[in-house]
Amino acid sequence: MSDKNKKSFGVWMDAHNATIVGKENVDNGEFVILGHVKNAGPDNNSSENASNNQEITLTQKFFKEIASKMPNIDQIHITGTGQSQEQFIKFLAETAQYKNVVSSESTSNKMSDENLVEYFTTYFN
Repeated sequence: MSDKNKKSFGVWMDAHNATIVGKENVDNGEFVILGHVKNAGPDNNSSENASNNQEITLTQKFFKEIASKMPNIDQIHITGTGQSQEQFIKFLAETAQYKNVVSSESTSNKMSDENLVEYFTTYFN
């Protein structure tokens, strides 16, 4: 399978926001924004333990919501700020459906949707 026909996705993410980029028709077409996902973060809890548990649960929900917008991934490039990219790559590797995904990562500041589409188009071509 050539790189041109792989199901390629790009994600810009930080701890609270993610923007998913993929091809219009999954296998072909131009790269477009597939969606935005938000992670509000934990509520104010009276106990640190409850807050930590809630944060872990919300992060897992955040990662599942991102992954749900990317069916049948062959390769993914994740960029953004902070440690969220590493955690998301680990999440994908531990999820049976995504364990064979070829993933790469980089660090970048927040970009406009147009610049993000251009970035991933260049990255995958």
